[in-house]
Amino acid sequence: MPGLLILCATPIGNLGDAPPRLRKAIAGADVVYAEDTRRSRKLLDALGVDHDLRSYFAGNEAVRSSELAGHLGEGATVVLLTDAGTPSISDPGVSAVQAAVSVGADVTVVPGPSAVTAAVAVSGLPSERFVFEGFLPRKGGERSARLAALAGEARTVILFAGKGKVGRDLSDLADVLGGDRRVVVARELTKLHEEVWRGTLSAAASRWSEDVAPRGEFTLVIAGAVESQPEPSALLEAVADLESAGVSRSEAVREVASLHGVSRRELYEMVIKGRAGA
Repeated sequence: MPGLLILCATPIGNLGDAPPRLRKAIAGADVVYAEDTRRSRKLLDALGVDHDLRSYFAGNEAVRSSELAGHLGEGATVVLLTDAGTPSISDPGVSAVQAAVSVGADVTVVPGPSAVTAAVAVSGLPSERFVFEGFLPRKGGERSARLAALAGEARTVILFAGKGKVGRDLSDLADVLGGDRRVVVARELTKLHEEVWRGTLSAAASRWSEDVAPRGEFTLVIAGAVESQPEPSALLEAVADLESAGVSRSEAVREVASLHGVSRRELYEMVIKGRAGA
C-alpha cells in the first residue's frame, strides 16, 4: 500500500510559531527530508524531537524525488521540510508531490506560517484579491516581460526579494510600474528586527539602494494598477451583445458590471435610459 507524503510548514522567523502538529508529524515519519539539514536540525532541537534528516534542495531535487517515490511506494510516511514557510511555495516541493502522485501515495499538509499572508495582512493594501509572483526573474527578456505584465496588474502584488537584490528589484519596479505606486516592504517578519516600511516605489528604491548589503528576508506588497473606466457606450454595447446571444438583460448587466468593476444599478439605469432614447 502506497505511503503518505506530508508537506510541513515551518516558522518564517520565530520558532515559537511552529504549528502544534509539526512535532507529531516529524516524530511519526519514517523518512524526513529537509531543504537545509543544519537549519532544520535547529528546528527539531527546539521542538524536542530527534530524527535523521536527508537533504532535499534545488540542486538534488530530481534525484531525491525519485528516492522519495521509492520510499512512498513501499508504504513509508515521508515528511518534507523547507527552510521557512511551506514546501512548493517558492521552495522545493512540487517535484516531491508529483513523485508521490505517480506512485499513488497520499499527499497532505501541516499548514503554518506564511510570509505571503503575513505581509498582506500588515500592509493595509487591498487584500480581497491579490497575486503572489514569487521572485522576479534575475535578468534578460524574462525579467522585462514579467515587469511589463505586472505594470497592468490590477490586483495587489506580492513579491519575494532575494538577499542583496531588493534595491535593484525596487528600482526596476519603480521604472516600469511607476514611482508613485504604493508599496509596503516587510523585512524579517516575525523576527527580532522586524520592519514594515510604507511608501512609494521610488522612495523605497532610494531607501534600499543606499544600503549596499541589506540584511534579512524581504516581502514586497505592491498596490495594483488603477483600472481605467470604460466608456459608457462600450458598456452598453457589451450588454447588447450578451442580450443578442440570448442572455437576459439583468444577467447581461450583472456580467458586464462585474467584469468592469462598475455599479450594477447604475449600469442598469444606463441601459434603460439608452433604450428609452433609442
